[in-house]
This record gives sequence, structure tokens and C-alpha cells, in this order.
Amino acid sequence: MEALNPVQYNITEAVPTLAPATTLSLLLFIFVLIILWNQEETSLIPGPAYCMGLGPLISYGRFLLTGIGKAANYYNNMYGEFVRVWINGEETLIISKSSATFHIMKHSHYVSRFGSKLGLQCIGMNENGIIFNSNPSLWKVIRPYFIRALSGPGLMQTTENCIRSTNHYLDNLSNVTNELGNVDVLKLMRLIMLDTSNNLFLRIPLDENEIVLKIQKYFDAWQALLLKPDIFFKISWLYKKYEKSANDLKEAIELLIEQKRQKLSSSEKLDEDMDFSSELIFAQNHGDLTAENVNQCILEMLIAAPDTMSVSLFFMLVLIAQHPKIEEGIMNEMDKVIGDRDVESNDIPNLKILESFIYESMRYQPVVDLVMRKALEDDIIDGYYVKKGTNIILNLGRMHKIEYFPKPNEFTLENFEKTVPYRYFQPFGSGPRACAGKYIAMVMMKVILVTLLKRYKVQTLRGRCLENIQNNNDLSMHPDESQPSLEMIFIPKNTAEFKL
Repeated sequence: MEALNPVQYNITEAVPTLAPATTLSLLLFIFVLIILWNQEETSLIPGPAYCMGLGPLISYGRFLLTGIGKAANYYNNMYGEFVRVWINGEETLIISKSSATFHIMKHSHYVSRFGSKLGLQCIGMNENGIIFNSNPSLWKVIRPYFIRALSGPGLMQTTENCIRSTNHYLDNLSNVTNELGNVDVLKLMRLIMLDTSNNLFLRIPLDENEIVLKIQKYFDAWQALLLKPDIFFKISWLYKKYEKSANDLKEAIELLIEQKRQKLSSSEKLDEDMDFSSELIFAQNHGDLTAENVNQCILEMLIAAPDTMSVSLFFMLVLIAQHPKIEEGIMNEMDKVIGDRDVESNDIPNLKILESFIYESMRYQPVVDLVMRKALEDDIIDGYYVKKGTNIILNLGRMHKIEYFPKPNEFTLENFEKTVPYRYFQPFGSGPRACAGKYIAMVMMKVILVTLLKRYKVQTLRGRCLENIQNNNDLSMHPDESQPSLEMIFIPKNTAEFKL
């Protein structure tokens, strides 16, 4: 049998010879599989490699851990101004080039936004309202209501309402002033903005302090839930606190809307200038809008200014306090254009220095420096092929500091001495999904600043500077409210003595 079975003599000699060759072949086979696996993920767009799914996992993790703003800046710094990453497994482009941004803004197949569907459902924004409504057909039905409210008669009434609200809270400044004489400026701005918005769009008495607190918690929930994976919403203790924050504000707004309904049903004569909420309620009565959509639209109209615009005004006051020469220029212009009287609508276009200051503040210290969109069609952008369904983040804050401006890293009005082409400066966006309130926002900011500066001189707390009081959140740049530097000193003008 041994003679008939020669294999037993050769096997031990063959193993040492075959082992290296087999290992090498196996490694080559695995390498070919990896190449084939990644072949579909190869892209001409710069960015991290797919690497068997590790690339998407790492990029999504970075967005969840650091927030949209920091993650977007990281990838733009690392790979350039046109970058491909992944968010929740979906291809996402981060763009900070003005040419590509202008292309996306102006085309109608980029009017949709992206975000966690379950997260947006939790806060009421999924296919409701206008801010993050990603259903183009529904968004097109709703947007005209906002356009009408934020222009025409509404715009004409803005100056008077802003003056009234600002003076009211300045007359009661002690309510937001501590025992040291320091004013909680952010709270003051939020109260003024909410009161102005209510007078323009809802016109129902409300507790501003209570609603402002609920708005802050609502925004915290919105930012926390916007990009969360679906599994997050399977664990109730993780998201319930955010859901409660959103529901608290929604319930408070629903009560106010119900009061508005009752007021409309019992009124013998309607106002000649029908406000925003009245028009929406009548649209619901006619079957044009659902109750859920009406409630969300009114909620979004009331929360927009108290958050983004109030924070913008806070930063502007800090910048005024830190740049006395700019403050002097603004005050001289106010004396020439307005004098001792209150500002009027006709004065607004003539406040050129103030306008340049507002634009430079929004460029240098943006509050909302990112725009999120989704491609509804295949397209070519700056030579790159973009597939339908691709998520897009427009990093406007970075774009405003890398293109066009002569001194991009400095706060100086020299950056707006000449007219800036709007393709290079997009604080409100442009195109079909531009901010519906961009004109009324400029009026509000000018009127509030003029009214406040005519009565008070502002000073930051000693030793504090803007860089120490900002915190990069997911959607916008907000000051850290745990820091006492949110407080500023308001020194009354035309007084003989002021003691701190």
C-alpha cells in the first residue's frame, strides 16, 4: 500500500513551497475584491475615500460629534472648496465656491432641503411650514403667504412697530438688568423681536418671557435632531426631552392661534390690512391648508426673528462697542439723516454707513452661515457631475472670507466701500428659495439699532471680546449663554451722571 500511495512522501515537502504562493494569491484576490467593491464609489470630486464603508461612517460621525459648521469647515480646509462626504450614508457635497453656490441658488431643482425625516417630524417641520419643508409642491403653496406678509403693507408697518417695541423694553430696561447694572442684551433683543413679530403677524397678547424661553428650547431641539440617524428615535430616553421642548412651543402657539380664531369669528369688521395669521386661518377654512400646516407656519414666523435676528443684533452691538470709530461714523450719519426725531421709513435707504456696518457684521460674524439643499435632478456644477438626490451644504461663512473682499479676515467697513456683487455675498441667499424676509430684516435691524443708539451707549464687560463669547452650533453661530459676557453695560445718553 505504501508503494501504491506516493503522496505521503511528497506532501511535507510541498507545503513549505506552496504556502507563500497561496498566501500571496489570497492577498491579491482580496485586493482585487476591494478595488471592485470601491469601483462604484470612485469619484472625481475631492474628499475622503470610501474605504469599504469606513469613509461614510467617519464623515457622518464627525458631523454628529462636532456639528455641521465645524465639520464643513474641516472638510473644506482639508480637501478644498468642493468636497464630497457622506451624511447618514447619503452623498453630500460641501461647497464654498461662489460660482457653484450661485449656480445652486438660482436653479429651481435645488429648492428642496435635506435632514432627518424623523427629526423634522418631531419638531413639526417635515412637509410643513417654510423653513425646512422639503416637499417642493407644498412649499410653493405656502411661500406666497410669507412673501405677502413680509412685503407691502407689512413692510411699511415695520418701522413704527420696531420703534414702539424697542422703546417699550428700553423704558423697562430694569427687567433685563442685574444688580451690577449689566444688561442681558440677548434676552433684550429676543423680547423686542418677538413683540415686533407678534404685532405684525399674530396680534394676540402673549407672555413674551415665557414664549422666548420656549423658542430657545425649540431651537436647541431642532439643532440636536436635524441629522440624527433613525435608530436614535428608537430609544425614547434619548429624544423625549427634545420632543417635549418642541411640543411645549407648539402647544403654546396653538393656544394663541385658537384665541386668534375666536377673535376673527366674533369680529364684526376685519382689519383692512389682514395680518399673516388671519390670512392662513381663512385659507384653512377654505380647505387650501391643513390645520397642522397653519400652526407650523405661524410658529415659524414668530420664532425666526427672536432667534437669528436677535443674535445678529447682539453681535452687532458687541462690534459697535469694540470699534468706537465705526460707532462715531454711525452716530454722525444718524444726526445728519434723522436728527432728534424718531427714524422714519424714508430714512432707511439713506443710512448707508449703518447698512455697510450691518453687512460687514453679517459677513464677519454670521449667525446662519450654512445653507442645506438637495439636488432634484442630475446636474453639472463647475465641471463635476452631481447625481439626483445628492445632499448639498453651501458653506457661505467660509465663502465670504476666501473670495472677493479686500480684507476678509478683518472687521472693517472697507470691505463694503464698493458695491459687492451679490454672487459673492449671500447673507440671505438668492434665487427661488432666498430668505422671504430679507427686506423686512434689514429694516428691523436698522430701526432697532438707531432707536437704541439714540438713547444708549453700549460697552462690553471689561476683558471680554467677541472671540470669547461665540459657540459654533449645528445650524448657526450662537453666543454661549452660560457666560456672563452676554451682559453689556448700557450707558444712558444726555444724563449728567451715570454710576456703575
